[in-house]
Amino acid sequence: MSDPLLFEDTFTVTSVNQQKYDRVSRITCSSTDATMSFTLDINTDLYPCAVNETLSLALASTLSLDGKEDARNSWRNVADGDQTLANEYDYVCHGKVYRFEEGATKDTMAVFVSFGGLLLYLEGPYKKLVTLRIDHVYLLLKK
Repeated sequence: MSDPLLFEDTFTVTSVNQQKYDRVSRITCSSTDATMSFTLDINTDLYPCAVNETLSLALASTLSLDGKEDARNSWRNVADGDQTLANEYDYVCHGKVYRFEEGATKDTMAVFVSFGGLLLYLEGPYKKLVTLRIDHVYLLLKK
């Protein structure tokens, strides 16, 4: 089939703001090549992050390794032994892409995704983010 990953890059955490909520922090990260950045609300009870940590962020259209559309009612209903992209990552969320904007500089764009109220703002070159013009995505993080 096709590759389920729409976007993948490595980032360094530049700030962690945990002032507003008890178990949620807003992390800001920059890519290792400094062309991409993102801000993400993250459940720090499940996935604590610290400044200068390196994270691998991926966005996928499906968790199926072969790229097939998810046929399950929930990605959590995986039979024992079934392998998915979720097995390769530490933190997984499913969300809705709800807005696109032009980026701060020429040839860049910003993508906004909501994961049940936890928000992602991803900005970078148009060429890297154009594949995110779909309705729903999976966020996958690992250290």
